[in-house]
Amino acid sequence: MSLLVVGSVAFDDLETPFGQREHALGGSATYFSLSASRFHPVRIVAVVGEDFGPDQMRVFDRRPIDLAGLSRVKGLSFHWKGAYGYDLNEARTIATDLNVFANFRPDLPPSYRESKYLFLGNIDPVLQLDVVRQMTTRPNWIALDTMNYWIRGARPALDAVLKEVDILLVNDAEVRELTQEHSLIKAYRKIQALGPRILVVKRGEYGVALFTPTGIFAAPAYPLENVFDPTGAGDTFAGGFLGYLAWIERTDVTALKHAALVGSVMASFTVEQFSTERLEQISQDEVRNRLSLFSDMIRVEDL
Repeated sequence: MSLLVVGSVAFDDLETPFGQREHALGGSATYFSLSASRFHPVRIVAVVGEDFGPDQMRVFDRRPIDLAGLSRVKGLSFHWKGAYGYDLNEARTIATDLNVFANFRPDLPPSYRESKYLFLGNIDPVLQLDVVRQMTTRPNWIALDTMNYWIRGARPALDAVLKEVDILLVNDAEVRELTQEHSLIKAYRKIQALGPRILVVKRGEYGVALFTPTGIFAAPAYPLENVFDPTGAGDTFAGGFLGYLAWIERTDVTALKHAALVGSVMASFTVEQFSTERLEQISQDEVRNRLSLFSDMIRVEDL
């Protein structure tokens, strides 16, 4: 009953007002898998270069993460360099070096093609659709992330893959770009027409909005005293959200609401330190305790 993620494994150079890191572990599949594997085994399909060594592999080896789909090829790994000001909601990209990721063509190992759950990370929608077509059995659900670059530049391919998708995870700017609607409620109706029945709008420090055929749910972000680095928070959220759903094997409204809280809590750990440093350290007890605190914070007695 594994959860398959297709995305990037990368190195990041990060700078915020609170410090900096060079050659830190990053990438959508990295954050997603470290988060989701707290709840369910994960399989990764990604590509890295010769600079991806034993130290990086050990980060994954400590978790129930299957790396049979992680290809190591000649060249350098995908590298991103970015900086944040005191407004941590927006990163300034200094450099993006695709390196081996430029020729990434996901090729699922035979054992991966019957995975019960599939998350298509933020890559070219042509590749996302190819992954769906490689599956020998239709997953119980397919979830997808994308960004404005693909919405504007690869819309026909994105529309094609969205027809196969059950859960769409994007931020509010992306859903508005995708639907040309300012109202998220109106936008959700258009998203449904494109294919996904569940819309998860990641709103950073403002929390999450969840849209389903039977209603809307909104939750704040988990309040933190210190935030050092927001890189990977969205992918960490997706990992917590989808890892939880895979664990409980349900997608009813109650399960989706709980998953939104789990995703928010997992993202809150990521931003407390740089890169994956905090995600690597947390214990199951810390996750449970923070979930309990968060649930108490937002619980309201009957009015």
